[in-house]
Amino acid sequence: MKKTILSLVAISAISTTGVLADSTTDISELKVMMQQMNKRLAKLEAENKQLKAQVKKKRTVHTSSKKHIRHYASSEQQEKIATLEEKVEKLEKHTVVKSKAPVLKFSGTHYLGFVSDKVGATDGKRINKFETRRNYLQVKGYFADNPKDYMRVTLDTHQDGTGDWTLRLKYAYLYLDNILPFTGVEVGQAHRPWIDYEEHHGWFYRSISKTFIEGTPDLINSSDLGFNFKTKTDYFSSELGVFNGSGYHGIKDGNGLSGEWRLTGHLLGTGKKHVHKHDTYADISFFGQYGTNGIKNSDANGDYLWYGLHAVYNQEAFLLAAQYLKADKAKDGKKGDGWSVNGEFRPTEDISIFAKYDDYKLDNYVVKEKKRTIVGVGYKYNKNVEFIANYDKKKEDDTTTRDAIMLSAEVNW
Repeated sequence: MKKTILSLVAISAISTTGVLADSTTDISELKVMMQQMNKRLAKLEAENKQLKAQVKKKRTVHTSSKKHIRHYASSEQQEKIATLEEKVEKLEKHTVVKSKAPVLKFSGTHYLGFVSDKVGATDGKRINKFETRRNYLQVKGYFADNPKDYMRVTLDTHQDGTGDWTLRLKYAYLYLDNILPFTGVEVGQAHRPWIDYEEHHGWFYRSISKTFIEGTPDLINSSDLGFNFKTKTDYFSSELGVFNGSGYHGIKDGNGLSGEWRLTGHLLGTGKKHVHKHDTYADISFFGQYGTNGIKNSDANGDYLWYGLHAVYNQEAFLLAAQYLKADKAKDGKKGDGWSVNGEFRPTEDISIFAKYDDYKLDNYVVKEKKRTIVGVGYKYNKNVEFIANYDKKKEDDTTTRDAIMLSAEVNW
């Protein structure tokens, strides 16, 4: 039955369009065509049921169908049909994956590395160790009614204080596209408005360091339970959300919620694009969070307020980005203000030289200032792997708390 339908769909597509892609992409294109031809398939299935009633063996039906198809097909079309049938034979020997979603997309991201560090050491000796900093496993299930609607689940490994590896739920959200003009929404354990934007526009080295706000002042993390409305136009984009407020590995310990935002002007009209390093763009953003009644990091009154400004300019040869951040209402050790600047120079398509400097001043706390300096070089081995070597130094006031040489591999599949 499956072979009959596939053969009929193949000849129908050939007779309709007169062309078919080269054999290396025939199967993937056939799957797409099948998704777009639900009505046609339903009709073909009905016809095959009638045909099956006239014979006793399915193989006889398949053989007669192939003869009928080849009778009306050209020699070139017959060769392509034979190639498709051969590939279908091989596919039928593999494990079948079933889902109510017509398209499933699996992917993974891994940060692997080696570190030589002087953390806490006063005798000049280094601590040398291999690391696997992140292991993301992700699946998206896209829906038939609108192929831009999907459900996403992302799992991540984490090494706890005892050295044991545990599994965290990083993302688990439903995305519905265009529920408002130019606007979709994430519902569930979703992206918070700022960090994901910076990682894809201003700081491409998450494998060795978090973004400024998540790293040096440590004011927020990247996902939380709630909803996030995401708007994209050519010259303006935004994310507006309401969340629990304590993040995906924080405890919800109050009845208040958190309003969070990002408002970005795209000066070169790139707001709808998924930009890459070789693209030219210039963005200015205002972002922040305001939470009440006891969310994580709040002050004695239960309030938590921080906000920031960010600007970035990128072209194929280089990137420059800078930001200012202020935590007006927060607990001791978080309240303060600071700035960060980072740049990247790309002498070739595969090589990047980068640097980053953070400076955050704390209010009314035993530590008055936190600083961080990163310099490094990246080499794009292929589309899946990038190797990075860098130096990372952290200071609290005049005390060096980290002096590390790092080697890393970022793997995406």
